[in-house]
Amino acid sequence: MLRKARISDIKSIHRLINDCAAKGEMLSRSLAELYDNMRDYFVCEEQGEVAGACALHICWEDLAEIRSLCVIPEFRKRGIGRDLVNACLKEAREFSVERVFLLTYQEEFFGKFGFRPIDKTELPQKIWTDCVKCAKFPMCDEIAMVTKL
Repeated sequence: MLRKARISDIKSIHRLINDCAAKGEMLSRSLAELYDNMRDYFVCEEQGEVAGACALHICWEDLAEIRSLCVIPEFRKRGIGRDLVNACLKEAREFSVERVFLLTYQEEFFGKFGFRPIDKTELPQKIWTDCVKCAKFPMCDEIAMVTKL
């Protein structure tokens, strides 16, 4: 079941994201940050547990970021990631956001949604506030991608 996150989901989302972050798949998130941004998150619930999560974070009047897409390994390859991204893109359209970007290692996956690679310098500096928390900063090896809605 795909739905907006609830307060009761935050600890599960935290565990899920930070397990993926420990494998180098994404940036970790603190509990405080997740509670602060809870309304950004969608979750997919399977068998009574959070099997996947993804957020749409509004950055500016015409720009949003898809962040923290993560699915529990045993639930991967079932379309959960696809459904979460589609939910974020649908919400971006509802908010009349013109462009959605992301930073990823999964270029092929996001290409299926119309995202195309761009140079990171094309993104506003405001988005780099999360990056300074990353162990790879300033030598980021993620691919910046954007789509226009």
